[in-house]
Amino acid sequence: MIPIAPAVRVWIATGHTDMRRGMNSLALLVQEAFRRDPHGGDLYVFRGKSGKLLKILWHGVLQSMKEVNNRI
Repeated sequence: MIPIAPAVRVWIATGHTDMRRGMNSLALLVQEAFRRDPHGGDLYVFRGKSGKLLKILWHGVLQSMKEVNNRI
């Protein structure tokens, strides 16, 4: 389990996202679609077309961009 501070906001992308996208491409998507800074400390959640794969983009405590893949 990754500890998340109470002040962190979670942003969920509606629809589906191409799961072949990497960290930089998802960060660009955050800037364009959400009009947010991907390095601001918030969590960004993206769902694959089938709904079985999630990607979570987070610039957190370690001060480096993290991409977490999880199969449901």
